[in-house]
Amino acid sequence: MKSSRTLFAILAALFVLALAPARATDSHDYAADEYAIIRDGLAPDKTVSLASHGEGEGGSGDFHVWLMAEPGHRKIAALDDIGSSNNLDTGPDSYHAQWSADSRRVAVSFRSNRHVVQLNLYTVENRRARLIWGASLFRDVTGRDVDPQEDMRRSVPELVWKGSNRFVLSERRMFLTSNDRFARSLGRFGKVTDKLDNGKLVVEFSADADCVILPGHRYRIVDLRVGKFGE
Repeated sequence: MKSSRTLFAILAALFVLALAPARATDSHDYAADEYAIIRDGLAPDKTVSLASHGEGEGGSGDFHVWLMAEPGHRKIAALDDIGSSNNLDTGPDSYHAQWSADSRRVAVSFRSNRHVVQLNLYTVENRRARLIWGASLFRDVTGRDVDPQEDMRRSVPELVWKGSNRFVLSERRMFLTSNDRFARSLGRFGKVTDKLDNGKLVVEFSADADCVILPGHRYRIVDLRVGKFGE
């Protein structure tokens, strides 16, 4: 229960940041040799950690999250797909690590946009962190990625480990659209939750899935189901 409450607190904090004004980012001025462990970044076996570092004002220059050797806190390698090109915040507490119990896998959540939380999965072995690839639940349902014209206003994924190779992935997305066919295109995974005075519709997408990690650093969705709406 403690881990569930902690995860809820992290996601609540990310929601607060996502709904804040565009300028309200969490920045951090790093010292030259400062590699700050991100939230829950120390692996359960305490042999590695994840730490953030950036250069210049607000840490926005050459920002990365690094795999570190512990307890010496020595830099090993930067994680792929987290950097100055796709992050909004530079403060270490704005990055949340979720380790599997055996310290072989880790999920990292962070804001890539004011309204969008990105979740990356990695396998950590042989002093390397490799990205684990797989389809989003939205893509699995629709066969495509989100179109920018669909005006996605919020997206927050969640992950719960069920072992080293298995996890539950959830996606909650909110769209603002004038296309009444959009919700129908999502089938049972979409729901109109509000109709605004200007005629636009608030459409929620919600899905949960059991997933398994396969050889080749990829995951497969094995059981897709409708998630909860209105949360």
